[in-house]
Amino acid sequence: MSAGERALPLFRAEYLAGPGLQCRDGYLDVVVRDLEQEGIARELMQTSLLSAVYERWWRPALGRAAKGLLGPGMADERRIARLLLALSPGDGVLDVACGPGNFSRDFARAVGPDGLVVGIDASRPMLERAVRETKGARIENVVFVHGDASALPFRDSSFDAVCCFAALNLFAEPFKALDQMTRVLTPGGRIAIFTSCRSRTAPLAAVESAVTARTGLRMFGQDEIADALREHGFDGVRQRVSGLTQFVGGRLR
Repeated sequence: MSAGERALPLFRAEYLAGPGLQCRDGYLDVVVRDLEQEGIARELMQTSLLSAVYERWWRPALGRAAKGLLGPGMADERRIARLLLALSPGDGVLDVACGPGNFSRDFARAVGPDGLVVGIDASRPMLERAVRETKGARIENVVFVHGDASALPFRDSSFDAVCCFAALNLFAEPFKALDQMTRVLTPGGRIAIFTSCRSRTAPLAAVESAVTARTGLRMFGQDEIADALREHGFDGVRQRVSGLTQFVGGRLR
């Protein structure tokens, strides 16, 4: 059975009836038309040019600038994600805003052939890249979906773990997306988030505000995401701040 066939029971009933779920360019599509994106950063994510350089050049460079010279690199990020998610063989994982699928493929190796990873993203060029790279790596327990993080098409309690790295600060409605990520987690499910973190220094915070207003990026307060996870019913919330970024994780009660 293919990864796509294994993923079908995870979708809400309304997406399985009629034209609600389509196969397009190797990924599943639950969106009839492209999602509207406002802000320079969100618009860039919809371009083929960025999808071509994102994994190797764009994301590492941008991450290094935000995390600081002594902050974790990309391999460290994937390790941190796996630790926060406490992945085991056979787990079902949702990778929200998966981009070209580099984290999705890493999770697929961790959960083994009995596990399943679903990557969802709003950018068709990113998903097309993800499909090509995953096929080239001969990884068969991953399926990619074109959809909206603030309206996840999956049933309640569908996944053992949910990851959202380097994307929550791009969402127009980040806390609505967090509601959705919580909804699709099983009791005891784990979440891992990597996102922005506002500086406590007033002058630097003023610069951050000016930048975010132009780009569409959002800077979260140092306690904002950790507190939001606790309010959503997560226990054992852990946070690591690195430069202007933060890693946050927890386990759903």
